[in-house]
Amino acid sequence: MTAHLADLIRNIPDFPVPGIQFKDITPLLQNGEALKQAIDALASRYEGRALDAVVGIESRGFIFSAPLAYRLGIGLIPIRKPGKLPWETFAVEYELEYGSNKLEMHRDALRPGARVIVVDDVLATGGTVAAACQLVEMAGAAVEEAAFLIELTFLHGRERLAKYPVFSMIQY
Repeated sequence: MTAHLADLIRNIPDFPVPGIQFKDITPLLQNGEALKQAIDALASRYEGRALDAVVGIESRGFIFSAPLAYRLGIGLIPIRKPGKLPWETFAVEYELEYGSNKLEMHRDALRPGARVIVVDDVLATGGTVAAACQLVEMAGAAVEEAAFLIELTFLHGRERLAKYPVFSMIQY
């Protein structure tokens, strides 16, 4: 299955900046069967686990986290860029492979002790998902696993996430 999904991922050189090899998932998203396979694979991994929510990271993480939460029958917690959430938030600033950014999550999004899966499209250096996991922990919740469609293994993002289990469907 993952070989078929990998065939639908396009490599875009020098995007968004020179030297970055961007993995474009839009051909996969345009293929209904492939998108269904990806969501089904995630859902089958987490069905039956005692989870409280799926945490999705803006923006492409929303593509996978929303249908996963729906399939699991649990809530979706959005983690967004600054100024996008209307309520009181926790905030974390972090470094990317090509700059820095900030993420926020509503302070009341998770109850203490909640168990969550953090979902994004790509694991690169791990900075974005590490910040998301930090937000989850600021709320007193626990990250059960971080899940990705793609992992860029040469960037060693797993090392930055060493304290969390990590699952990725496709590795480069």
